[in-house]
Amino acid sequence: MKKDYKRWKTNHYLRGLKKIGIQDPHHTTISGKEIKELYTPHDLKDFDYEKDLSYPGEYPYTRGIHPTMYHGRLWTMRQFSGFGSAEDTNQRYKYLLKQGQTGLSVAFHLPTLMGVDSDHPLAIGEIGKCGVAIDSLADMEILFDGIPLDKITTSMTINPPAAVLWAMYIAVAEKQGVSPKVISGTIQNDILKEYIAQKTFVFPPEPSMKLIVDTFEYGSQKVPRWNTISISGYHIREAGSTAVQELAFTLRDGIEYVEWALKRGLNIDDFAPRLSFFFNSHNDFFEEIAKFRAARRIWAKTMRERFRAKNKRSWLLRFHTQTSGVSLMAQQPSNNVVRVAIQALAAVLGGTQSLHTNSLDETYALPSEEAVTIALRTQQIIAHESGVVNTIDPLGGSYFIEKLTNEMQEQAEDYIKKIDDMGGMVKAIEMGFPQKEIIDSSYEYQKALEKKEKTVVGVNAFQSEHEPISILEIDKEVADKQLDRLKEVKKSRNNVKVKTSLTDLKKAAQNDENLMPFLLACVKQYATLGEIMDTLEEVYGKYQEPVTY
Repeated sequence: MKKDYKRWKTNHYLRGLKKIGIQDPHHTTISGKEIKELYTPHDLKDFDYEKDLSYPGEYPYTRGIHPTMYHGRLWTMRQFSGFGSAEDTNQRYKYLLKQGQTGLSVAFHLPTLMGVDSDHPLAIGEIGKCGVAIDSLADMEILFDGIPLDKITTSMTINPPAAVLWAMYIAVAEKQGVSPKVISGTIQNDILKEYIAQKTFVFPPEPSMKLIVDTFEYGSQKVPRWNTISISGYHIREAGSTAVQELAFTLRDGIEYVEWALKRGLNIDDFAPRLSFFFNSHNDFFEEIAKFRAARRIWAKTMRERFRAKNKRSWLLRFHTQTSGVSLMAQQPSNNVVRVAIQALAAVLGGTQSLHTNSLDETYALPSEEAVTIALRTQQIIAHESGVVNTIDPLGGSYFIEKLTNEMQEQAEDYIKKIDDMGGMVKAIEMGFPQKEIIDSSYEYQKALEKKEKTVVGVNAFQSEHEPISILEIDKEVADKQLDRLKEVKKSRNNVKVKTSLTDLKKAAQNDENLMPFLLACVKQYATLGEIMDTLEEVYGKYQEPVTY
């Protein structure tokens, strides 16, 4: 076959290119990985169906974690939503649920992400702009007013203060008469990728990791249907990483969380089945599909062989996908609908359990109602009109896909070993290793764009006049109303009980206790997010990032 391939390439392929005046083209993925002109069985000469591929729902889960996949049920259609006040976002949730969305996803504004209240000086000009403002349990009650938390799953994209927001959600459910044992959803709660990429950190790594293990422990005992972490490669990719770096750093973060939980004395099969992941789906269609398939295979092998997990549910990599925000362009924004559709299709063919599709206007602002509806309809058309769900893993067995999946696995495992040798991901972050790798990759991609080695339609090729677009604008009244509500909450609550609950929280942090019961006590007294985070900062301190360059 190798000889025959060489004959074909010399006598037909290269000769055909020469006839039309083209030299042998040099193709790479968006991450810069070399791609051959054609793939054959020779590229899979050591391929073992049972070992490398197998069947859906069977180890190593290359073809999917469930034997029925989308024949059993479709992925959860979960649009990332949050803007302005809790009232505004509550109305958006109800609109999306009427349009066929099957899960909620909370986008918080920047002050909440950073663990400060809306009346903090750092919040000026940011209230409600990039997500919903949540300062206390009063806001969370409004956010989920009229939404039965025993019948819907909710994902909350929150990291340093994740345990606090989760406590608020549990408290709201209890006020609805819903037991914590019934509610289901996810808190992102992934601090390692904050140090690596998104940068909304507050505390240093060790106390931050301690807080995360607290949620693992509490969740396994009290909130068994909740995913207490969504180990996120999304922001790593948005920061400029390659697909392999996203894969490797995300899974190595997962390994780090498992190691810290085991140090606490937790049983791996008590918490591992509730670990979940969150990946980016970028423009390079086949590279993304291979990434998702490799991720399942690596994680299953890691949990079974490295950590000796006995429960097969601990081996399963369950993941949410969001289409690539950084790939959306301000130029010719209507083109973003096409980009999102391609990325969403890659996520589905890659076997995602949950999907968010970005809106065409998100490069300018938070999505308008019209734009978010188009994004949701994109998922529904893929699900109900394209036919791609009619058979499981339709690209399985493709010479190209299987070769690419194998190569992604090998390269990611090389990165994981390198980080192991450094002493783990916390040590690697302190050394600036993943940060520098991402910076270098981002720089190389930008150079490729400027040299036009990579084409982005409407940006460095096929340009046209500016396309006008209407965008969602957040009125100044949102900030005024939020500040008034926060002021009223602080005035009307029992401030003696608030002070007592915060004092108890501080003592528990000093004594290295699990903080979840104390956080619940604080939020139920309407202690604010900022007050709680300030109390913990007195014990844990504030993180200062090392200089990478």
